[in-house]
Amino acid sequence: MRRVFDAQLLGPLGAMLLVALVVSFTTDRFLDPGNLSNLALQVSIVSLIAIGATIVIFAGGIDLSSGSMVALLTMILATAVKTYGVPLWPALIGVLVFGALLGALNGVLAAFLRIPSFIVTLAGLIAFRGLALMFNNGSPIFSLDPGLEPVFYGKIFGIPLPFFYLVALYGAATVMMNNTRLGRELYAVGGNPAAAKLSGIHVQRVQTYAFIIAGLMTAVGSILMAARLNSGSPNYGQTFELQAIAAAVVGGASLAGGRGNVLSTLVGALMIVIVQNALNLHAVPSAFQNVILGLIILVAVGVDMWRGEITRAVRRLSGRAGTSTAPAGSRAPKAATKPASGKSVGGA
Repeated sequence: MRRVFDAQLLGPLGAMLLVALVVSFTTDRFLDPGNLSNLALQVSIVSLIAIGATIVIFAGGIDLSSGSMVALLTMILATAVKTYGVPLWPALIGVLVFGALLGALNGVLAAFLRIPSFIVTLAGLIAFRGLALMFNNGSPIFSLDPGLEPVFYGKIFGIPLPFFYLVALYGAATVMMNNTRLGRELYAVGGNPAAAKLSGIHVQRVQTYAFIIAGLMTAVGSILMAARLNSGSPNYGQTFELQAIAAAVVGGASLAGGRGNVLSTLVGALMIVIVQNALNLHAVPSAFQNVILGLIILVAVGVDMWRGEITRAVRRLSGRAGTSTAPAGSRAPKAATKPASGKSVGGA
């Protein structure tokens, strides 16, 4: 439990609660039950994709392709169900398989061919969106299946299903990272690949596993996106990759790899969605919202890069404060001095 609820989680959680408190004071519509319900549904898709983005970051990589992958996977699902008449549940399983395969492709190119993950997934961001535009002449496909919408809008005991998806998948990811060999290897590879290799870890395989998990989580997010709108579109998923990375970084994951907490990513995703919701409630233009999202990422990365310097500065200030508050008369006693001649002062 200490590993789960440590300082890496409590810091972002406190910041998120502070942001929510400020927003609740600036607009009374924020705490409206309808708005909170919409907020919970809105955060579910990005936060699930952020699980995969966080695990890739833990392993020392980066995934920029998840947004375009959402567009491609929703179009694959829509084409399979609407055009070829594939039953819904086999089509959903197929989307999960395709997502894992696309993640494996990213992993093989980045790990085994040693192409930087930034370049590999940047190419994927462009290529996957282009492939999505090849379906249905680049037009969205609507009204896929009546059984698809309950996947997103269904409820159990009055609680929306996305809440259970978040609990199950974040719980599984937390257990994997804290209590399994693969989780320890992911941290080790991200922290120091050379040392991990010398300790017997197959670095390339572990990195590939990270991208496969990211592809699988993106596929889950794609299914929820298609279920939310009962459609597939090559325009879906825009900026999802940035929001997922921002959620991980705001949650305290280090872009250098090897450090972070999966649950903190959920807190980071909530913080970003709360900020976006507040901007929407105040009728801030979407273009300016993108600017603010960029600033949030910049500040979070800056804090991560300067974490050591900030910590040392705080310690120095706290040390000086402790010294200045010491009692004025509490000086250290002077050591007794002995005459150089070795004789007593009276006999000198």
